[in-house]
Order: sequence, then structure tokens, then C-alpha cells
Amino acid sequence: MKGIHSILIAFSLLALACSLASAYDPSPLQDFCVAVKDIKNGVFVNGKFCKDPKLAVAEDFFFSGLNKPGNTANLVGSNVTMVNVDALPGLNTLGISLVRIDYAPNGVNPPHTHPRGSEILLLVQGTLLVGFVTSNTDNRLFTKILNPGDVFVFPFGMIHFQFNIGKTAAVAFAGLSSQNAGVITIANAVFGSNPPINPDVLTKAFQLDKNTVKYLQSRF
Repeated sequence: MKGIHSILIAFSLLALACSLASAYDPSPLQDFCVAVKDIKNGVFVNGKFCKDPKLAVAEDFFFSGLNKPGNTANLVGSNVTMVNVDALPGLNTLGISLVRIDYAPNGVNPPHTHPRGSEILLLVQGTLLVGFVTSNTDNRLFTKILNPGDVFVFPFGMIHFQFNIGKTAAVAFAGLSSQNAGVITIANAVFGSNPPINPDVLTKAFQLDKNTVKYLQSRF
């Protein structure tokens, strides 16, 4: 009976792992699947059409430019340079992507979430205050000050942020567990949706005056 119990536990864990894996990018179905826009020469797999492997070239797996600072002259003082499947076709079906994030002094990568991936961030320059908030009902904040060489992980789906608390520019690189992790910036989604969310909904949800809600909607 003990052996059967162990087997049942193993199968249960395998089933759980499979169910969790379904929330992430599917595993590759071949050695690689280079994204191609021409459907005449491809098959629809993992959200992108795949180029005939015989026509793949080295450039399909190459991206250049992450050595260049992003333009942080904007309202939030940060810039994200994404290397996802749209920028690097060879990432298709591989379940990974990369970003460079530049921060001006006092710049922020505003609270946001990635609906299709977790994130691991490496700070290479400057000083960042980073953190994420757990789901309801705890809404627990995990936060840390990072210095060059420090790494921080943002779990799948958690709302997270980075804020440059230093007096100089900051630079970080982050890997994501999806070829196209997506991003939902909370303020933009809530106050800048198209069409706008009914102000009565936001007034009640955020316990704010309706004029304040309308003002915030006008800002986004």
C-alpha cells in the first residue's frame, strides 16, 4: 500500500505540474520555430506563423542595440526596450524574452503586471527601490533596495515596480518567462482605458470624489 500511495502522490504532483505549465508558453514542438508574417510559408504555432526551418538564417536569432540607453524624457522618467518575439523572431516557442530598462533620477517603472510571465531583474547601474504586492486578501508588499549586481524576482502575475532613488541614471536588464509576457500598467489600464471606465465604478472602487476620478482619467 505504501508503494501505491507513493505512486499516487507522484501522479498527483505530475498532474499539478502539467496544469500549472498550461498557464505558461507551450514547450517547443521542434528545435526552433522562427516567427514569420507570410502565412504562405508557415504553420500557425504558439501565436506566430513559423518559417520553414530550411529557410532560417542567423539573423532570425540575433538582436542588436541593448547597449544603447533608452530615452527617459517622459512623464515617468523610464524607458523599456523589449526583446520579445516581435523584435527577435527566433524566440518563438522558446518561452523567454529580455528587456533593458533605463531610469532617470527619480524615474519609475510604474506598478504593472505581466499576464503571461514571471520576471528576474538584474541591476547593473544605479540604485533602485523595487517591490511587488501579493494577491488579495493579504496584499503583502515585498520590497528591497538594489545596488549594482543585485537580482530580484517578480513572481508570475504580481503587481510590481522599480523606482530610481539614486542621484544618477540607473540601468537594469530583466528576463521574462514568456516570448511575449505582455504588460498591464495599472494606472493606464484603470484610468486610461478605451473607452473609459464609468467614473461611478472608479469612484466607488477607489473611494474618491468623482471629479478626482475624472481628472485622473484626463491625465491618461
